[in-house]
Amino acid sequence: MIRVLLVDDQELMRMGFRMVLNAQEDIDVVGEAGDGLDAVHLADKLRPDVVLMDVRMPVLDGVEATKRISEAGTAKILVMTTFDMDEYALSALRNGASGFLLKDTPPADLVSALRAVASGDAVVSPSVTKRLLGRFLGEAGGELRDAAVLNVLTEREREVLMLIAKGMSNTEIAKKLFLSEATVKTHVGRILAKLELRDRVQAVVLAYETGLVRPGDA
Repeated sequence: MIRVLLVDDQELMRMGFRMVLNAQEDIDVVGEAGDGLDAVHLADKLRPDVVLMDVRMPVLDGVEATKRISEAGTAKILVMTTFDMDEYALSALRNGASGFLLKDTPPADLVSALRAVASGDAVVSPSVTKRLLGRFLGEAGGELRDAAVLNVLTEREREVLMLIAKGMSNTEIAKKLFLSEATVKTHVGRILAKLELRDRVQAVVLAYETGLVRPGDA
């Protein structure tokens, strides 16, 4: 069973999510929280597999709650937002979320996303990430991270990271670079380890922040 903690300041929204999720044989909603602080406490107490996290909440917002839960290692986090250009969502990705979805996501897609996060995958649309980062970097006036952090990577690893940031799957990367999928997986694992990143989502964010990939790149 995938144990889920629902976090949203709107009770009606939590009720809707709970109805959808509890209808699944492999998902169990183990708790609910109406603000970020309560979410942190419940995550520590209940140890859910995934926290479905709203970002704009009273007392403690979802970004800070995501950071605290991620640092404690108590659960994986899937952020829900109303806006696909939400800077809160980008901040949540930086702070450990395994992805984000819009609140009007179809129920079947929400369920699939929860299962993916629970299994260790990241859930985020490269196109949405690109728009988010494009807006954020544009407002910040350029790169946000020193590109020197990428110096620990080999040329091949930098190339793989660039393709990850462009939204390519391991299969697509393997075909483009004439490598086996197993080799690509090895490269991805080394990239995450060397850069101390949790998953592909954070790798994408870092690639844009350091200027390795630009928002306008194809």
